[in-house]
Amino acid sequence: MLFLYVLQAFLGLGAIAGGVMLIIDPSGSLMGMPADTVLKRSPFSDFLFPGIILLAVFGLFPLLVLYGMVKRPRWAWADALTPFKELHSTWTLSLYVGFGQIIWIMVETYIMNAVSLVHVFYMSLGLLIQIVTLLPSVQRFFLLPPGRGFHTADDQSMRAASR
Repeated sequence: MLFLYVLQAFLGLGAIAGGVMLIIDPSGSLMGMPADTVLKRSPFSDFLFPGIILLAVFGLFPLLVLYGMVKRPRWAWADALTPFKELHSTWTLSLYVGFGQIIWIMVETYIMNAVSLVHVFYMSLGLLIQIVTLLPSVQRFFLLPPGRGFHTADDQSMRAASR
């Protein structure tokens, strides 16, 4: 579990830093990415909106997911977004973070019409978040106690078998 926590924290903190830098300087010069060349194939003229998305979706959201994985609050909004009712909703949100990261990097490389080592790293980070989230030991960790999720007789027998 600790490794998944570290992955979510690394993504969140890094995206907060990147998002804030893009918001402070939407021209991209602070990060060495001139908007006029990097964003040629995008609908954006500067990095303000991408910076806001980076800050909120890949900065704050993974840290919220991390908080949820540690504290396990009951969030109705998160419960509504998960098809896996026998697992705590933050397990599903962790998968969503991984999917989102992969999609973000794919779109970014399309817009930039280039792939760099940083893209490969962050694409791999998204995939690694998904792989670790899908590990059976991680799934068992996020199983809800009886009565907190949707449980059938088969769910109960699977829970007993996994212990």
